[in-house]
Amino acid sequence: MKITEIPASRLDPKQFIRAQTEAIAAAVGDATAITALSGGVDSAAVTVLGHKALGKKLTVCFIENGLMRKGEPQQVVRTFRELGIKVKVIDARQAFFDALRGIRDPEQKREAITRTFYRDVFGKLVRESGARFLLQGTILTDVEETVAGVKRQHNVLAQLGIDPQEAYGYGVIEPLVQLRKDGVRKLAKALGLPKSTYERMPFPGPALAARVVGEATPESIELVRKATAIVEEVLAGVRKFQCMAILHEDQFTGIRKGRREFGRQIEVRCWDSIDARTATPVWLTPRLLSLLAARLTKEVPGVVSVTYNIASKPPSTMEAV
Repeated sequence: MKITEIPASRLDPKQFIRAQTEAIAAAVGDATAITALSGGVDSAAVTVLGHKALGKKLTVCFIENGLMRKGEPQQVVRTFRELGIKVKVIDARQAFFDALRGIRDPEQKREAITRTFYRDVFGKLVRESGARFLLQGTILTDVEETVAGVKRQHNVLAQLGIDPQEAYGYGVIEPLVQLRKDGVRKLAKALGLPKSTYERMPFPGPALAARVVGEATPESIELVRKATAIVEEVLAGVRKFQCMAILHEDQFTGIRKGRREFGRQIEVRCWDSIDARTATPVWLTPRLLSLLAARLTKEVPGVVSVTYNIASKPPSTMEAV
């Protein structure tokens, strides 16, 4: 089914909120629904829309998959508690790392995360809660990139011929599928979400697993988590759409304390974009690049090489895998 885009320039947030809350309430009816809150602007907007439409008939969960950034679960729960929305934290770290064990191929990693999320973790939650619907923050760019074969987004199902009711036992409602990221930000602001949420950098559905080239082990995720915190801190004052650290799989030759050391490489990416369809690298100053290299090689164990991506999207993509 063709999706009719609503560009941010033509989005009337009040009208959209009214229409979507009515549509969600009608779709769910007397049943209950559940949503997975990641803290990103898409899932945050869907959560508030769902809360407005369903109230106590909506269960809000944060899936702790072990792949999130430093302090992210605590920050998300705190933000939504201040909005009067209770968030249930589900510890599913073991399930996700078990599913990712031994997998190096990017698409296979994304498939493993999708399967674990929808079938194993969320399937169990749905059965326990009795919910018949999942609200999720799929946006138009997610659908386009998946259908075009650029990379599979974990939250795209129907457009790939997957019937979630048949495959997982519940229906999926996607209130944001006509919007792109700039439209969702506009909507999130109108919904009363804090600036830290509606201006938050995009973060991929596969989380830090999308920023590890090769197998996403607990050890590699911890390395890229530390690198991510440094990159986001150093570039906090830079005007950008998104920035990230990527951990490469190969070993690189380095020198530490006068001796040869085979270590790891971190690739830094910092993007300027409006809606993620196209992007160009931000030209960082030599001072910032030097600071990034110094901190990453000093503070992230085993890192001996730091590079900076200068390829635009296309032909590059914003996430590495």
